[in-house]
Amino acid sequence: MAEVALIGGQPGARRSLPAEVFDQPFHHGLVHNCVRAELAARRQGTHATKTRGMVSGGGVKPWRQKGTGRARVGSIRSPLWRGGGTVFGPRPRRYTFKVNRKERRAALRGALSLKAGSANLAILAEGAIDLPKVAKAKEVFGEWLGRRPLLVIVADLNSPPALAVRNIAGVEVVAQVDLGVYELMRAKAVVICEEALPPLMQRCGTVRRGAKAEVEGGA
Repeated sequence: MAEVALIGGQPGARRSLPAEVFDQPFHHGLVHNCVRAELAARRQGTHATKTRGMVSGGGVKPWRQKGTGRARVGSIRSPLWRGGGTVFGPRPRRYTFKVNRKERRAALRGALSLKAGSANLAILAEGAIDLPKVAKAKEVFGEWLGRRPLLVIVADLNSPPALAVRNIAGVEVVAQVDLGVYELMRAKAVVICEEALPPLMQRCGTVRRGAKAEVEGGA
């Protein structure tokens, strides 16, 4: 079992977390590959340039082939000319590439274990922030707000904890269903809301669906 700080409970309280998720080896190559895949998937890939066949004009040979003393030219839209087409320019494409499910889950477990092992991961007790107030969030989080950039993982983006911290500078709020390895690695510290913990463990592939009660009772 891995022990992390429990925010919003008794002072100095700790929470035990299963080692299957929060005490796993960190594979640099695997995490790097997943981060690359996540960033690549965010690229729109809509960049484009015009080739000489797409540039308007240039339908007439600018001067005759011989007799002028100048170089032979067939079109003013040649890539050699100003205003001409582009050779081998970017075209619309997809940058996404596949990462296997087992690899994604292992990378997620490794990133969570890295934060837990360095004492940069905490659990926010359920009901600790019952009002969407910034003052309440600063009171509950305390010194954890000094570890920015801080990542707060919630079950619902409309929940009071998410609404309370989303406007604090240096704090990023993400729903557990949208959590990626990139967000975990970019953050200095991570706080997981207690209600987001069971579905997050399901995403890591170590808890079967329907085992929510068992997970919550293992605090």
